[in-house]
Amino acid sequence: MTDSHRYCLARAALGMTGESPGAPELEDVRRAVTWAVVPAHKDEDPPPDLEKVCAWRASHSLPLSALSYSKVVRDVHYRLSFNLDGKPAAADTYKRRRRGFNTAMDYAIQEGYLNKNPLAGLKRPTSKGSDAVEPRVLVNEVQGRQLLMAVSYVGSVHRNRGRRLVAFFACILYAAMRPAEVVGLGLSDCHLPEKGWGTLTLWETRPISGKKWTDSGERHDKRGLKSREPGTDRPVPIPPVLVAMLQAHLKEFGTAKDGRLFPNERGDLLGTSSYWRVWQEARPLALPPDKVESPLARKPYHLRATCITTWLRAGLPVAEVARRAGNAPEVIHRRYAGVIDDSEEENNEKIERVMGWDPDGS
Repeated sequence: MTDSHRYCLARAALGMTGESPGAPELEDVRRAVTWAVVPAHKDEDPPPDLEKVCAWRASHSLPLSALSYSKVVRDVHYRLSFNLDGKPAAADTYKRRRRGFNTAMDYAIQEGYLNKNPLAGLKRPTSKGSDAVEPRVLVNEVQGRQLLMAVSYVGSVHRNRGRRLVAFFACILYAAMRPAEVVGLGLSDCHLPEKGWGTLTLWETRPISGKKWTDSGERHDKRGLKSREPGTDRPVPIPPVLVAMLQAHLKEFGTAKDGRLFPNERGDLLGTSSYWRVWQEARPLALPPDKVESPLARKPYHLRATCITTWLRAGLPVAEVARRAGNAPEVIHRRYAGVIDDSEEENNEKIERVMGWDPDGS
């Protein structure tokens, strides 16, 4: 079980809580369930700040058999479909929660607790929720370079906390890699010629799951690529600028013992919190105050959205963009239509040329 499954079960559990006066805040209940579903916590006492909430949950949780009642099923489905603030969850978020719940139900059916998945045939409530990319998070070419340069200034020269991650963020900005894919990137995956374009052959992700969840006892799980069959890879052509940055990184920092390009300072797997902190320290160094407070590149993942948008604006077919990014074409259409169709003035000029109009009105 991964963190994703854990959070999904915590969401579903909110819909299986009996009604009573004095109920804790939903966020506290969610935190309590997220802690309680970890198998390693079975015989442990809950943290002090969750003791009362866990005790309340123990006496107010509905049994699994309650999923035979339509009201309970509707409540569970609502919790998967909406966030705690009542806003619709993004489409991908809902799908992830639903998959996690389905996995748990498959296990319950296998063990004889249920006869069928209670959500089978139940469709998501219609909403205006959207997971389209917000154009304000995208950086332009100059801002991208400034952010990468700012990363190099984070931390002391002795520790090189930022310098060792410049190429890490560049892989997201110029190759549309997911952070977990960059964490798992090894030297054997890289074709870095002296001139011209190179290639990164991606086949592994290292998402963070926590020691209690992985078979190896490490904080990062080891999996294949997202939305791909196990064992399949994804070759991604990379521009000369990224080739040069990776070559410089290897020359200065080398690799971990297992060949990974981006270990942490101790040579272990790079954690999410490590590169997240560096990014948050770099933004104020690269951006003016008004941009620091804006959504612009607020998350490292926004660099991936920038890269995908760049490919689309360069005229690459959607199918090829989807292949390079590791998405389905329909996902690219849905998420990026709003950021590639924003050149109104240019589009108007194209219409004028086709219709034979004189732009000057003469």
